[in-house]
Amino acid sequence: MTSHVPESGADELVLDLGGPDFLDDPYPALARLRDRGPLAWHEPTGQWLVLSFEHCNQVLRDRRFGRLWTDRAPGDRFEAFNALHRNQMMENEPPDHTRLRSLVAKAFARGHVERLRPRVQAMTDALLDKVDPGSGFDLIADYAEPLPVAVIAELLGVPEEDQHLLRPWSAAIVAMYEYARTDEVEARAETAAAEFSDYMRSLSVERRAAPRDDLVSHLVAAEEDGKKLTGDELVASAILLLNAGHEASVNAFGNGVVALLAHPEQLDRVRGDDSLVEPAIEEMLRFDSPLQLFERTAREEVVVAGVTVPPGGKVAALLGAANRDPSAFERADDLDVSRRPNQHVAFGAGLHHCLGAPLARMELQISLPTLLRRCPDLELAGDPVRRPTFVLRGYESVPVRSN
Repeated sequence: MTSHVPESGADELVLDLGGPDFLDDPYPALARLRDRGPLAWHEPTGQWLVLSFEHCNQVLRDRRFGRLWTDRAPGDRFEAFNALHRNQMMENEPPDHTRLRSLVAKAFARGHVERLRPRVQAMTDALLDKVDPGSGFDLIADYAEPLPVAVIAELLGVPEEDQHLLRPWSAAIVAMYEYARTDEVEARAETAAAEFSDYMRSLSVERRAAPRDDLVSHLVAAEEDGKKLTGDELVASAILLLNAGHEASVNAFGNGVVALLAHPEQLDRVRGDDSLVEPAIEEMLRFDSPLQLFERTAREEVVVAGVTVPPGGKVAALLGAANRDPSAFERADDLDVSRRPNQHVAFGAGLHHCLGAPLARMELQISLPTLLRRCPDLELAGDPVRRPTFVLRGYESVPVRSN
């Protein structure tokens, strides 16, 4: 199915989702668009952008919208990349989504997250033991990035000596989700998808022969109503958990700490009150969301904010815009670490709400207070460098120090 031109009632705009000024701070532009209306037609991507909290929630929860995976290119150019996505829960709708999510959740719910809490604390301390805060270090490369990669790798059962392979594979694959892609980016994504799939398939064969107390072993064994994951589904599920399980944590932590450093009065509040750690993390997720956009496709005619989206019409829920909607959040553009309630959609909503959200929250609940305790005078030691991406919003580098 293909997208259609907008029906009457949809605002049209020209917006460069890969423009440097927009990537640096998309929120003023998104606010201006949202003030014009909750939906805007985006001709370059052939879809409606959904900008309000109310209507993002509608699109995310309405079962008439689906994640209908279609191959990115004809032929075999993206064979490995497309195979991963055809076989993962995020790109499927019921009944396939229900079966895949149920089997993965059954394995994921075996106390894996909470049993890792002491291990995560040990990892955070070990990472900070390796840096000299007075001389400065990179918050992303030295702390925010290695922690969730190591956690999800341990959860899955990837041997420590192989963990260095995971982040480059993941980074190459998720670069395909951006709109400004080059042939080189696409080639790297396909190579990474093939290599990552081969690795996880080999690991699953090992765990099938000799199960351990890890998630890959449990995915191999997971069964419901006599149904088990196929080999391709197991590989796709494990890679989805790895990619989603650390990308959100890395970006949420980097975005959030930079925001706190830019609002020292809020940072002081978190430092001085442990009870504010959890609401501060929710506010970090809301204020500068690590996932900015989630695409959906109409499976039948749907009316959103007075706009008729025909079957096959594409919409993109702009989660960051929704999380800054003043009709849903008081002082929406202010960072408030005591904000309650905070019903943000940083982890999505409805059927495709992020399965790994509890793991990301647990990591953040440990890594943030540990950093602030170990580095009581934390400050920027240079200008943070943004990743040149919009869909997955984060930093490449954040130089910091603590005297």
